[in-house]
Amino acid sequence: MSSSKSTATLFSLENQSLKLSTASEAAPHLAPLRSSTTITEISLCGNTLGVGACEEIASVLSTQKALQKADLSDIFTSRLLSEIPPALSSLLKSLLDLPELHTVNLSDNAFGLNTVGPLIAFLKAHVPLKHLILNNNGLGPIAGTQIAEALTELAEKKSAARKQGRDVPELETIICGRNRLESGSMKAWTRTFQKHHYVKEVRMVQNGIRQDGITLLLGEGLRGCHDLQKLDLQDNTFTITGASALAEVLAGWKSMRELGVGDCYLGARGSVLMAEALGLGNTKGLKVLRAQYNNMDAKGVRAILSSARVGAEGLQRVELNGNKLSEDDEALDGLRLLLEERRQAAETTNEDEEDAWGIDDLSDLEEESDEEDEADKNEDTDEEEEEEEEEEEEEEEEEEEEKEKEVKAEGILKEADKAENSKVPQRKDADVDALAEQLDKTEI
Repeated sequence: MSSSKSTATLFSLENQSLKLSTASEAAPHLAPLRSSTTITEISLCGNTLGVGACEEIASVLSTQKALQKADLSDIFTSRLLSEIPPALSSLLKSLLDLPELHTVNLSDNAFGLNTVGPLIAFLKAHVPLKHLILNNNGLGPIAGTQIAEALTELAEKKSAARKQGRDVPELETIICGRNRLESGSMKAWTRTFQKHHYVKEVRMVQNGIRQDGITLLLGEGLRGCHDLQKLDLQDNTFTITGASALAEVLAGWKSMRELGVGDCYLGARGSVLMAEALGLGNTKGLKVLRAQYNNMDAKGVRAILSSARVGAEGLQRVELNGNKLSEDDEALDGLRLLLEERRQAAETTNEDEEDAWGIDDLSDLEEESDEEDEADKNEDTDEEEEEEEEEEEEEEEEEEEEKEKEVKAEGILKEADKAENSKVPQRKDADVDALAEQLDKTEI
């Protein structure tokens, strides 16, 4: 008996913990899908599918021309590494035949270097794609680079299709979190966002991206995405370098509604830079700011309050837990009061929207001691000095290399001159000497 849940537009096997290895095991569950032509959404997540089962599912999926959304997250748990590429390939190839399919979720599947191939081929070719969700896939920087390059190629395919008169959507959503993308893949992702500059939502949380990668991503990639509405880069490392880059690009994001930079080590001064940038009036539509665990102090909160009053008048939710603040801080009280006044003015009565307003639970604030305050003051200066020292060391190394080349060249020239000007010694030849001696003895 089929255990699928189906409506006129939805087919779901979601979270049924089915272990389907063969075509014969999968077939009974697919009857509602096989008999319908109106399905617009499928969900297979929370099951484990083998090669044979995926081939059977693919044969049915390819007939669903009305399909718009496919949730294929968490479908390979406990499967052998060798099973994943052929199983994934059969599923994704079937999706290429679906002209209306715009949303694909492949989260919680292991797509390392050995298994990412079928996904790359799909991303290069599926022109109707609008929303891509890839969370917790274990990509790493190399596979992450390959994914970014595939999306860049997709942009070119979309452009070519438009020139042929096809109605092709922009890629609006890229979610690629918890994938160890690191700074090493940011050049490729920067090119991706330069091509897909109409993107509206980007979430790349917990990827081990450091300040150099963040600066590149923001300054050269996302800077030109003027339609960006939601950006979540939480749990990466900004420091003052990344915070400065963020402050510079915020002015171009006039459509921004939600900004997530929690646990990004903005630091005290970096938090102020970000907050002051919000007060310039270019992000009036910003509703949610997530800035927890950033070593932010009272100056940062005062800057946020000032910007919330003038510049970011749409702000309604600020998350600040885990920073170096006192709950009795006047600026914190002022911000809390301002956001509550806005909530009341909006006459919100829906309890589900409570978390969309006000300040978050501040149960993990860190009281700042005098020593910590002094350390925070010096924190950004120390980092700038370190960067300057690194630059100086690089310059000194380059100078040393040049000097070594010059010394070596001079040595070669001196050796050449010495060889040219020196007298050439006469070589003694035993046979010649013997002949000369014999001639001396000969009388004529």
